[in-house]
Amino acid sequence: MRHRIGGRQLNRTSEHRRAMFRNLAAALFEHGEIQTTLPKAKAVQPFIERLITIAKRGDFRARRLLEQRLNDRKIHSWVADPNVSESKKDNPYFDLPSESDIEFNRYGEVRKAPRLVQHVLTNVAPMFADRNGGYTRIVKLGTHRLGDGADLVILQFVGQEDGPEIGGAGSGRKRRANRRAEFASSLRKNSGGAKKQEAVEDDAATATAVAEPEDAAAPVDEDVTSEATDETESKD
Repeated sequence: MRHRIGGRQLNRTSEHRRAMFRNLAAALFEHGEIQTTLPKAKAVQPFIERLITIAKRGDFRARRLLEQRLNDRKIHSWVADPNVSESKKDNPYFDLPSESDIEFNRYGEVRKAPRLVQHVLTNVAPMFADRNGGYTRIVKLGTHRLGDGADLVILQFVGQEDGPEIGGAGSGRKRRANRRAEFASSLRKNSGGAKKQEAVEDDAATATAVAEPEDAAAPVDEDVTSEATDETESKD
């Protein structure tokens, strides 16, 4: 029985699940959006929301709580990595540090770079100073992961995204509703055109009837009239 067991287990132990949440949260704080599966995004979203609420306090107690719940690691080291293409170094959410702020030792290990907790306190928390919750959103991509076919989504911060949706395939319900609306519009258009055509034909017929003169009286044959007169006189 699953007594006193709440939340999504994700087929992981508690330690594994906690480490996964920390890594997902750190990646989201660093990049502004991440691509993951739908169950993971729904499971980690409350964890990230609580961290942002704590960071909005901005005091020493908030810093200590963030250090307890996150791994305070070096971030944005890929800005100075020559193997990363320039197109992947653009970030619409944060101002990235310059390459001079990042240093490597002779073994290629990062020696100097921005820290994660400081980045959350100075860059992430001020983005939501006027917002009471709802800092992230989940956007379904409409694609599936190869192998297990899991639904892929994007977990991102709100307020800095472009457009209402960035998903791929649209909703089937929306497509059916659009088809119904188009069909009803075509019916209204056709019925309106037929009525207009009938009205035009009626107007044309009325105008023709008014324009034509009335038939003149039929001419009287003089021979027939004279014969009728002779018969009347003979009777008299």
